[in-house]
Amino acid sequence: MTQETMLNSVDASDLSSAFGQFTTGVTVVTTQGTDGKPYGAMVTAFAAVSVDPPLAQITLTRSSRAAKHLDGSSFAINILSADQLEVARHFAGQPLDREPEWALNGSVPVLVGNAATLECRAWNHYDGGDHIIVVGEVRSLALGDAEPLLFHGGTFHRIGERLTGGAGESWFAGAKAFLPFAPQRP
Repeated sequence: MTQETMLNSVDASDLSSAFGQFTTGVTVVTTQGTDGKPYGAMVTAFAAVSVDPPLAQITLTRSSRAAKHLDGSSFAINILSADQLEVARHFAGQPLDREPEWALNGSVPVLVGNAATLECRAWNHYDGGDHIIVVGEVRSLALGDAEPLLFHGGTFHRIGERLTGGAGESWFAGAKAFLPFAPQRP
């Protein structure tokens, strides 16, 4: 099977459903536009990249109007709190009657009430097919005390039951070993 055949055999709707099984926090990127006005957009994905140097990644659809404002600009990654459901809907295309509350921190607009905020300087951009991958160098951060807003299966959620036996604070360090699987039984 060639790579082209393999890629064409994946149904876009099924792939989107599979991606939707990954629960994620809800993030909005904000920046000062080339016209001097503040802009914000829901991002498709957010990921921690590196602690040293401090790097975070966001992914935007290539057709997003926000993507053009991030080329070489400083921006904030606003990790929304569970209390910011209406703000999430606003940036997902269901505008509020009033503008979401925000403040200007230096030259970067930041939403108010976030679970956490990472202020970044553009570090690199990558082609991601129908998306643009933007890696930012984290220049400053603010931690709130609110729980994050979650997204799973096409709907917003709050954190539920806490399970025991988790990875704790060391999750970012990654696995210390690459463990083999036991041989399959016939």
